[in-house]
Amino acid sequence: MLKLKNVQSFYGKIQALKDISLEIQAGEIITLIGANGAGKSTTLMAICGVQPARAGEILFMGKAIHNLSPHAIVGMGIAQVPEGRRIFPYLSVLENLEMGAFLRKDKSRIKQDMDYLLDLFPILAERRHQAGGTLSGGEQQMLAISRALMARPKLLLMDEPSLGLAPLIVKQIFEIIKKINMENQTTIFLVEQNANMALRVAHRGYVMENGRITLTDLAANLLSNEAVKKAYLGL
Repeated sequence: MLKLKNVQSFYGKIQALKDISLEIQAGEIITLIGANGAGKSTTLMAICGVQPARAGEILFMGKAIHNLSPHAIVGMGIAQVPEGRRIFPYLSVLENLEMGAFLRKDKSRIKQDMDYLLDLFPILAERRHQAGGTLSGGEQQMLAISRALMARPKLLLMDEPSLGLAPLIVKQIFEIIKKINMENQTTIFLVEQNANMALRVAHRGYVMENGRITLTDLAANLLSNEAVKKAYLGL
């Protein structure tokens, strides 16, 4: 579904991504783990066109997207749940969800999808007329996920969904990630510092260090890898 081939990205003269290559197959949950500043978020920004690749190729469903605008990439079927949630704080929960469906033409199915997501996240149904900025951190993360899903993406990019959340909410968010993947057949590319939780829901994983992919394997194998355990799992 998605292929990155020797992707390079820069902030000014500083190279953030150094010949990144990875693949994601339809239906998978893939996680990218690594320390702060390793280049994980930049990888997602390159895929969605916010921080365009300066070299290399990004192919989605066999088509090159590395020269496309972000809204064109969303239109092709890629949506992102950004780090820090970034919901529209002054819009209501329902209005945030409507914004997620902004590019859709199938108006008849938008209400159906909204009802599904409010059923998936009952707390959002309770707060449907409440301003997004008045929600708790966990509720805002649920709203950010729901807003992205309103675009009906084939590929969902998730950037640090557990960041700043209580352990109980983190567990709930990861259960929802698995449910979205299984029920909707949505392919998920998960960037996460909570490597333990990420590897437990993922099928495969990539390890990133200083802008390079240094290791890739089945998620279960990475969980038992001594170097990974020592560096990222605190074991």
